[in-house]
Amino acid sequence: MGFIAKLVYEQAGIVIREHKEAMTRGRLARRVKALGLGSVSEYCAFLKTPAAADEIPELINAVTTNHTSFYRERHHFDHLRKEVLPRLVQERSGRRGRIRIWCSAASSGEEPYSIAAVSRDVLGSRSDIDFKILATDIDTDVLVKAEAAVYPSDQFERLPSDIRPLLKLEPHGGRGEVRISDDLRRMIAFKRLNLIERWPMSGPFDVIFCRNVFIYFDTQTKASILDRFVGLLAPGAFLYLGHSESLPQPHPQLRLIGRTIYERLP
Repeated sequence: MGFIAKLVYEQAGIVIREHKEAMTRGRLARRVKALGLGSVSEYCAFLKTPAAADEIPELINAVTTNHTSFYRERHHFDHLRKEVLPRLVQERSGRRGRIRIWCSAASSGEEPYSIAAVSRDVLGSRSDIDFKILATDIDTDVLVKAEAAVYPSDQFERLPSDIRPLLKLEPHGGRGEVRISDDLRRMIAFKRLNLIERWPMSGPFDVIFCRNVFIYFDTQTKASILDRFVGLLAPGAFLYLGHSESLPQPHPQLRLIGRTIYERLP
């Protein structure tokens, strides 16, 4: 597994720790089968050949973890809905001001659609604000699911009654599935992005979500990405991290204002 761990780190910055090696081997077995190979060793040998260039994204898809849910870590969405967006709307309405939010680990879409739902609740039907959510992920498989916006209906049964209606669910296919409404889907642009490669966007962003991502990086990679986040955040903008995450080190342009909520200083 040493070769795989090194390759994944070089390509995506993801650290495969020793206690995750068995799980990673199990995930790689799917790629071994898909390619008609006989073992993980054969798969590693294949990855060393020029013919494997198109397989690298599939490898990254296989080893990434995509656990997510709607309104996960709700305090972030409450802060966005009650504190951040009302102020931004007040500042920028009436002059076609813009609001930009970046969800940097979109996974299968639950997080960006939760962002869109609370944003639409605050924005209402107004058209005097240029509002857009950028939702990115390194995993192309989950991005396909996210763009489809189709989910099992039982995924929503335990959501609190005050926020479930905000998702504007529509029946889909008659197979116990629902789809996020067109209105919310139009608010989001899904794109593949590797956080350790060049970023095509120039910002500024008013909010960046980077939740449950830093746990997969080493300190050096986290610090590098954090600096780049800060460079794209507008003064007074906000960065949300996952509940088990913290900054790799204190940052002179960020201050902690709530549970894993950081504000960009002027």
